[in-house]
Amino acid sequence: MRRLVFIISLCVGFALCANGAVAENIARGVRVIVIDAGHGGPKFPGAHYRGIYEKDLNLKVALKLGALIERELPEVKVVYTRKSDKQFSESLTKDLQARADIANKAEGDLFFSIHTNAAPTTAARGVETLIMGESPLEQRINDEVLFANNKEEFIDMSDQRTAAIVRAYISNLRFTYGEYSEAMARMLEKSYKRSGRSVRKTKPQLLKVLYATNMPGVLTEIGFMSNPEELRYMCSEKGQNEIARSLFNAVKDYVDFVRGTLLIEECDDAATQRPLESASEAVVSDPVQPEPAPVVEAAPQPAKSAAAKKSSGGYTIQVLASTKRLKSNDWQFKSYKNKVIELRSAGRYRYKYCVGRYKTQAEAKRALPQVKKSFGDAYVVRYEGDSIVQ
Repeated sequence: MRRLVFIISLCVGFALCANGAVAENIARGVRVIVIDAGHGGPKFPGAHYRGIYEKDLNLKVALKLGALIERELPEVKVVYTRKSDKQFSESLTKDLQARADIANKAEGDLFFSIHTNAAPTTAARGVETLIMGESPLEQRINDEVLFANNKEEFIDMSDQRTAAIVRAYISNLRFTYGEYSEAMARMLEKSYKRSGRSVRKTKPQLLKVLYATNMPGVLTEIGFMSNPEELRYMCSEKGQNEIARSLFNAVKDYVDFVRGTLLIEECDDAATQRPLESASEAVVSDPVQPEPAPVVEAAPQPAKSAAAKKSSGGYTIQVLASTKRLKSNDWQFKSYKNKVIELRSAGRYRYKYCVGRYKTQAEAKRALPQVKKSFGDAYVVRYEGDSIVQ
């Protein structure tokens, strides 16, 4: 498709803020996933090449993904924004808002929008995932060429009041569900790579449909229709099945990630509510724990060392996040007991536990594979002092 970056128009900005700004972090796991097949209907077909319409490819993959979730994750409810070729309005703004309304009414825990990409050149290829945010490129030129050419799709960020509202919302994501959207995007990248696809880096974009939903969300572009080879692949039954499987694997990893994050919080709560718990009791209460939990002391010591305060900044590898402090020898740190660094960030899961300190991102990335042997979802982050830099 001509990849549309759906930007919030000022006329609906205030209404959408009422929907999106007060979202809560996931506190119940992933029970409802909303699958959005992008575009639809006669007015919004998306891109079209050689008689093939993007709306149709999006829908076929969306239905296959939903079927996999229903079959292999029966505890998760699937809600579709559409299961046929339909549009919700003659207005693009209202059409996108209607999709968000379906997701919000369903009280979704994840919004998953499926699209297909396109470019002026046939050489462009690969998959790409977008999350809610503003890229540096948009900050520089959004009020110039982009807005001039796409007034219905982009906010005029040259208006200071509008820009302040939108950027305040983006900043607020750190306190709500931003890190979950980022986690879902990382898992999509990993799953795509495992299937052999060419993967483009995740990008923050001012996506109207993600802005209007009260839950973590991603928009993934499953390939370029403008690339003849990728178009043939996406049109084939084999290609659609493989794409749907890649998306499902990422969803499954995300469900496990959320479950694991909540487990950390539950263990913290149990430790503060019960005076002592034996190692054997800890193992029985959670059969997936790899090691028994140590005796919990009344006043846990933070994992942060004196060296952390002296370090001005650099890169590190995040392995866990928690709502409360963990002891540096907590069982959840596995082979990195007494080796982790405690850093802080905004949001509910403010305590970030990391491994190693590196001057450059390249150094951290070289060390990442070793850490991933113990923590498959570990990733490189930047820090300043004792805080994670968003």
